[in-house]
Amino acid sequence: MSFSLLNIASSGVRANTELLETASKNIANVNTEGYVRERTEYTTTVDNQVGQGDTYRLLNSFAQDQLNRDTSNKTYFDQFLTEASRVDTLFSQDANSLSTSINTMFNSVQEALNQPTSSVTRSLVMSDAESLVDQMDRLSTIVYEQSDTVNSQLEILSEEANTLIQNISELNKTIAGVDGTSNEAGASSAYNERDLAIRELAELIDIETLETDSGEKLVFMGTGESLVMENGTFNLFSLQGDPDPDFKELYLDVDNNKAVPLQLDSTQIKGEIGGLLAFRDEILVPAQNQIGQMGLVLADSFNTQNALGMDANGELGGDIFTIPSVNALPYQSNTGSASMTATLEAGQGSELPASDFLITFTSATTVEIQPVDNYGDPLGDPSVADISSGILNSDSITTGESFGLELEMTGTAAAGDQFQVKLNSFAASNISLATNDGSDLALASPIRGLNSIDNTSEASITISQITDVTTGSFTTSPTGLTNGEITITKTANDNEYTISDSVNSTTVTITPPAENILSQAGGSFADYGFDFDLEGTAETGDVFTIEFNEGGFDDNRNGLALAQLQNDDLVRQNVVSSASADNHNSFNQAYTNLVTDIGIITSQAQTNSTAFTALAEQSEAWYESLSGVNLDEEAANLIRFQQSYAASAQVLATSQTIFDSLLSAAR
Repeated sequence: MSFSLLNIASSGVRANTELLETASKNIANVNTEGYVRERTEYTTTVDNQVGQGDTYRLLNSFAQDQLNRDTSNKTYFDQFLTEASRVDTLFSQDANSLSTSINTMFNSVQEALNQPTSSVTRSLVMSDAESLVDQMDRLSTIVYEQSDTVNSQLEILSEEANTLIQNISELNKTIAGVDGTSNEAGASSAYNERDLAIRELAELIDIETLETDSGEKLVFMGTGESLVMENGTFNLFSLQGDPDPDFKELYLDVDNNKAVPLQLDSTQIKGEIGGLLAFRDEILVPAQNQIGQMGLVLADSFNTQNALGMDANGELGGDIFTIPSVNALPYQSNTGSASMTATLEAGQGSELPASDFLITFTSATTVEIQPVDNYGDPLGDPSVADISSGILNSDSITTGESFGLELEMTGTAAAGDQFQVKLNSFAASNISLATNDGSDLALASPIRGLNSIDNTSEASITISQITDVTTGSFTTSPTGLTNGEITITKTANDNEYTISDSVNSTTVTITPPAENILSQAGGSFADYGFDFDLEGTAETGDVFTIEFNEGGFDDNRNGLALAQLQNDDLVRQNVVSSASADNHNSFNQAYTNLVTDIGIITSQAQTNSTAFTALAEQSEAWYESLSGVNLDEEAANLIRFQQSYAASAQVLATSQTIFDSLLSAAR
């Protein structure tokens, strides 16, 4: 009897000692990150003794997997919101408003219209134009700096992810070596370290896990790509920029770099890395492209209209802004020797969408032009162009449109070669003034219409439109009409007029209303690049004259057209739109839409961040309800185990007393 009591008491002391050790370990690690609460349980043997105890981690794998998923979503929106809020604040500040600079410049144009001969008001226009250029550069620089920050953070976070992947793989090997053995309980720290590394990896990128029979945990991306595999193998992340080295994409290096790296779909990635990529693709890329688009369209439209007027020096207007060229970026897989530069075709600014372009050679002399969205996916149908002359513009398009691009190629391309054109994103910080001289503003019209003083009617002519001054209608040294003044004389016949210059003469019947008379006259008169209307009813013998506007510096007719550019719908909204849709905005509307879009996206991110924070907190509570250390519970266990230990020790002492009494009786 005493022997049985001794064995029972000894096993009880041993068991309660281990229970106290487990409770003490839980309490000691209450603040240890990644620690999973442990429990020791015993069974009773046939002779009522305490059997061998099993110590195991209290873990709900379903709660753990859900926590990892919710953590990835939470950190995705947290990262996105942090970055987006900063840009939203910068763009919404009045000091950074592009609309303010645009309005200021056009207000100065209006002032110059009131005093077209004033050098002061002209100089003010040029000063405000310089401020506008600086503002576009400043906004563009803000976006570029954010892009550089994204690249730096991607480098750091991808390295952190790679380190975690390698640690998980090493811990898998350690766990596989003890799984199912008597050493498994003593290796709980390895399990905890691995689970913590997996959770930290889930903060960086969305993952799923699968436990094998050997105790290893295989780790996959949410989209299915393998990160940690069996037997210590793993794949790591890398960042590459093809064709743009400054635009990093996330790749997965598979088979220990023996296979071609796998490019990952940035739209499907979560976690902090996914949040950074989404911020870049959804905010930075469109913002940079739209700023550049507005700058190019404004510069092109202003140059185009200024060229149709006469400046303060009596010359035809020239460029006010310098439109930059950009090198097209060749893909690394290209086999030809071609290189390309891209710019905006003069006068085609309203055709330019706020996108990048993919140029694909279908042969050495034919290309496809494909606008692409923020993620590089195609927009609409590609255009086809003949580039055998080395130049691609609206004249060389055989199918579709040129989208306002003008490309110049040197060298020889091979079929399949591709180039990326990022004209918009490059342009905003590289547009400059072509002149600082206010006298170069062409506020006057280069031609004027006169009524003969001998006319007997009240009819008069007005210049209806000037579309081109490069058709040979004007001379430049000195500036004037090539064939001299144009005379229009009303004949005796109804609606018949004689039109002549120093070279050509024709009699034409004008169909009322008498609009665009030179176009109705046809022949060489239709190629002048300008036209006029006749208002009122002319009498027989009435003579009207169109002549060069020599000395007409007090004229502001072309300046009115320059000022109207502020309100014209010139900024293209979409690559693809229906024929009935309004596909263009004014400059102010375009910038307002940009700021509004950034604000809406940021607000949506705020809502999503709040929602997924709540979900992550719920998952954390679910997970911690089993795996987390509860000090109150452990304190109660300590008292219970201590009392049980004391009772077992008392039984042990009692059995020892009985045994001693038996020995004494036997003597």
